Amino acid sequence: MLTALLVALAQPALAAPLKLIAFGDSLTQGYGLPEAQGLVPQLQDWLSAHGQDVTVENAGVSGDTSAGGASRIGWTLAGGGDAIIVELGGNDLLRGIPPETTRANLDAVMKAASDKGLPILLIGLPAPANYGPDYQKQFDAIYPALAAKYQAMLIPDYFAPLRAKTDRTQAMAAYMQPDGIHPNAEGVKVIVASLGPKVVALLKQVHQSAGN
Repeated sequence: MLTALLVALAQPALAAPLKLIAFGDSLTQGYGLPEAQGLVPQLQDWLSAHGQDVTVENAGVSGDTSAGGASRIGWTLAGGGDAIIVELGGNDLLRGIPPETTRANLDAVMKAASDKGLPILLIGLPAPANYGPDYQKQFDAIYPALAAKYQAMLIPDYFAPLRAKTDRTQAMAAYMQPDGIHPNAEGVKVIVASLGPKVVALLKQVHQSAGN
């Protein structure tokens, strides 16, 4: 028995899985979908299938604006984490919130994550044209500017994999929920297939940092 104990103690401790925080709004939370079909569970399954030892935490809140994100980022990070995905801004667009307000709120979120030393993947949404060209230009500039400021990885458009489909009308019918705002389970699958390699690169930053 003593020998078995000594052998067990001599074995290297198994490293705990990395913790990836998925911080966002309903697109992250999985609005309108069964729990297993939302972004976080599908991303978790994709990462596991691709050999990544990571737990993805769903820190998405349906209806959240950038202000809501800024108000809760502190206690979200208090639970610990190794890397973070930040996906916010869609509800700001729906409400026509001034771009400078959105930028300040997202800056606060990014700063809090950066201060914790977390590698960041920032996911944006392009502004629609209905607010006018000035609004569109100012809003669309938020994400690349903040990614550069905090040396974050950037995906400028959450829906880019769906927009890339040749037949846009058919893609909307096949991959979006009836509200035209949220992807259905198949749409999430397409988005995750594009997102997954970016997340692997994000997690690689964690491993590289730990090796230094």
